[in-house]
Amino acid sequence: MNKWYLCTVAYERQGDEMGLRKVSESYLVDALTFAEAEERIIKEVTPFVSCGVLEVVNIRPMRLADMLISNNGSNYYRGKVNLITLDASSGQERKTSVAMVVREDSLLSAATLLESHLGESLSSYEIVSIADLGILDVYQYVAPKETDV
Repeated sequence: MNKWYLCTVAYERQGDEMGLRKVSESYLVDALTFAEAEERIIKEVTPFVSCGVLEVVNIRPMRLADMLISNNGSNYYRGKVNLITLDASSGQERKTSVAMVVREDSLLSAATLLESHLGESLSSYEIVSIADLGILDVYQYVAPKETDV
């Protein structure tokens, strides 16, 4: 299971005029610890910083049940979903809230992708909300390839 961290970085970027302006950007990073998340976000974003110093402003854990990545998508949306199960002992419905990230071009296509993904499951569900996540990219952990010695 992946452990996700929402990382916010700040750095100075060349503005429209001659001066520099400070920008703040958020990314989603797959890491085991805060320290690893900080190390990975610095490694991934540093090549895009042309001037100034990269500063990690915030790192916070983000619980995600699933990640739905569309090849043609460019925006990231956070879907909040209630999974509905029946409690065997009491016979009452139980709602378990989970979050999912969807990458799509528009809010409507993100809702459609989320709906089709949830439609494949056996349990009942209700989509509570879908909103823009406000991140630029997702850095998922990729295991290094083993080399023969």
